Amino acid sequence: MQHHPPMDGTPRTPALQSRLPQVGTTIFTVMSALAQAHGAVNLGQGFPDFEGDPRLVDAVAEAMRGGLNQYPPMAGVPALRTAIADKVQALYGHRYDGDTEITVTAGATQGILTAILCCVHPGDEVIVLEPCYDSYGPNIELAGGTVVRVPLTPGSFRPDMARIAAALTPRTRLVIVNTPHNPGASVWTREELQQLAELLRPTDVLLLSDEVYEHMVYDGREHVSAASVPALAARAFIVSSFGKTYHVTGWKVGFVAAPAPLSAEFRKVHQFNVFTVNTPMQHGLARYMADPKPYLELGAFYQRKRDLFRQGLQATRLRPLQSEGSYFQCVDYSALSDLPEADFCRFLTTEIGVAAIPLSAFYADGFEQRVVRFCFAKKDETLHQALQRLAKL
Repeated sequence: MQHHPPMDGTPRTPALQSRLPQVGTTIFTVMSALAQAHGAVNLGQGFPDFEGDPRLVDAVAEAMRGGLNQYPPMAGVPALRTAIADKVQALYGHRYDGDTEITVTAGATQGILTAILCCVHPGDEVIVLEPCYDSYGPNIELAGGTVVRVPLTPGSFRPDMARIAAALTPRTRLVIVNTPHNPGASVWTREELQQLAELLRPTDVLLLSDEVYEHMVYDGREHVSAASVPALAARAFIVSSFGKTYHVTGWKVGFVAAPAPLSAEFRKVHQFNVFTVNTPMQHGLARYMADPKPYLELGAFYQRKRDLFRQGLQATRLRPLQSEGSYFQCVDYSALSDLPEADFCRFLTTEIGVAAIPLSAFYADGFEQRVVRFCFAKKDETLHQALQRLAKL
């Protein structure tokens, strides 16, 4: 239909056909705004309320003062890419070439979008395992792909290999996995990743492995990176985040590691998406990574906070589910209320003074389990304050 401008010459904004017609304001933004309006302790959105290491800030400031403020190479500062390659090899036994196989990204979310855009074409299918991070679906739709949703096992959030196998078709281009898992806090075992490798072996299906919580694993578990399973490493984009690892989520710096042919296609999109990433932060991160202690000790740091929070929940009728990794704790509130999850989160925020996120927000169809997600990446006093309020339950 042809639209004609108003006869009186009034300025008019043309109508726009949305690329993402189903997308509105994210639940994280909604709950954070509600928490602020009601003075609630915000355990909803996944970010720390404490500062990162001053030495890291100093390293970035020194890079700025040292004149490192112009464009870096498109793929990232060489020293940082080498530091990433060294770390991945030390932890997971796979050597990526810093020149051709590692790209520094403007956060993990940009890395995920770029990986999807570089390999998914209109008509391709992409398997996502629900519940999942809310960017996956819209990213696939922007690429013209079809989202194929496979549920993780409710409660344990473990992969169901039979369901994944059943979802594979000749049109499947990509499978997205996330371990440690947001929101379910499960950690894939080596056996599960090897089973996935066997499923994919006879296919040309690619893997996107979202490993942003790679250093947050508890109770003696190990994070098994897709990089450590050769059959997966050969077909995988592996995504991680400095923001999550070093408590600086607002810096928005991450990286993607992939075999050279995949990285070449990734970089074609990356160079016209963001081109490159903040220069002094890259230099500061490269220097800071010379000491592995901050990421090697991260699991113990967050396990203590997890244990503090879980112990405090014993004074409530909320039932904590397992938290094997990430900095999230899901709880079952079915002993307390029949309210839908979003309504229960509003009640928690407005009446109890603690913000959480409904698990249903991580499912496209809003699947209800009477489970909500808390983030324990907070100061101890913040957690104590939240627990004091939750004890009213």
